[in-house]
Amino acid sequence: MTITFDKLPCNVEELKALPIASLNEPEYGAALFVAAMMHYSANKEETFEMLDFLNGPYEVTEYQKQFIADRMADGDHVVRSFFSGTSPDNDYTPSMPYTIETERGFDQDTDGRMRILLTSSGADTKRFITMRHKPSTNQWFVEDQMILGMIRAPKSSDPWA
Repeated sequence: MTITFDKLPCNVEELKALPIASLNEPEYGAALFVAAMMHYSANKEETFEMLDFLNGPYEVTEYQKQFIADRMADGDHVVRSFFSGTSPDNDYTPSMPYTIETERGFDQDTDGRMRILLTSSGADTKRFITMRHKPSTNQWFVEDQMILGMIRAPKSSDPWA
């Protein structure tokens, strides 16, 4: 599924105003997670408020906050790498409008959970976000993410380029 953003959300109100904030498809929450993470370097607290919404009944834990801080310490190029048009050669600069390609994992729905695969232009394999279904609201929330791992360095910061 292709998900397009004309503008990325900067706070939870803007995120909730997006049509895909209905979260009635698992791909919506996964794409919104990436979009929310793009705001991390500008404002961590607003980003965590957006992630709290995407996590459903659970708030972002201190452990998760520290994990994200560790992974984002070198900048947001890892997050940018999930948008179309990016590559190490263009320092992971997305094309406009912002577009994310999602794919449902092989084990499509196991115990109300589904992995949504995302392609990073800086990695050799797809990364995933595990979404969890809440039947009472028919929404899909982020349960776990494995997208913030290391990728190839942007050309501008690669000493071997």
